[in-house]
Amino acid sequence: MIAPALSKLDATPAPRRQGLALVLRLWDRLTIYLPLLVTGLLALVTYWLVSSAPPAPLPVPERAAKHEVDYFMRRATVKTFDEKGRLKSEVFGLEARHYPDTETVEIDQFKMRAINPQGRITTATATRALSNDAGNEVQLFGNARVVREPLQQADGSWLPRQEYQGEFLHVFVDEERIKSHLPVVLTSGKDKFSGNSLAHDSVSQVTDLQGRVKARLEPRRSTTPAPIR
Repeated sequence: MIAPALSKLDATPAPRRQGLALVLRLWDRLTIYLPLLVTGLLALVTYWLVSSAPPAPLPVPERAAKHEVDYFMRRATVKTFDEKGRLKSEVFGLEARHYPDTETVEIDQFKMRAINPQGRITTATATRALSNDAGNEVQLFGNARVVREPLQQADGSWLPRQEYQGEFLHVFVDEERIKSHLPVVLTSGKDKFSGNSLAHDSVSQVTDLQGRVKARLEPRRSTTPAPIR
């Protein structure tokens, strides 16, 4: 009688079965700690990426605008007109230099001629001038001189010729004002005044001289006929 053959599955050696059980137990424990291991691995990878990445570029500070000429003109003439197309002012200069950081124009051997709405003409000259881009505010340096020509008013009276002289004059063209913190000589008609500083407003016809003020007034001739004797 032949004995039946033993199945290979049932005939697995005992040491092999013990090894398989050990592997299963180790796998069970590994699955418990697997999330922690994955988290730690991700942290290590992230740290490596951050440490190996190039540093962020530092912000570049804005460069301060330099006081430099962006264009210049020689023997220049600049004219401005009002909204009706009438000549408002014209400026002449041996050389003009424009500074974009201050929006100003520096002019050598400055000459200006301006006409107000009433038709009164004002001229100005100086060794050097500094004007804003609009041309309605001008600072005169060196042998500064401003002349307002006489003008007949609507009532028939005359505004006298006025002349301002000094080493510095600050002219506001549209507002028709002149001021200076340095000594100024003012000639109005035949009268002459001087002071250590000046503030003049042509609209209100007020002149303020400060400091050591001097005045020389010419006597007015009487228009009343002398009595007959």
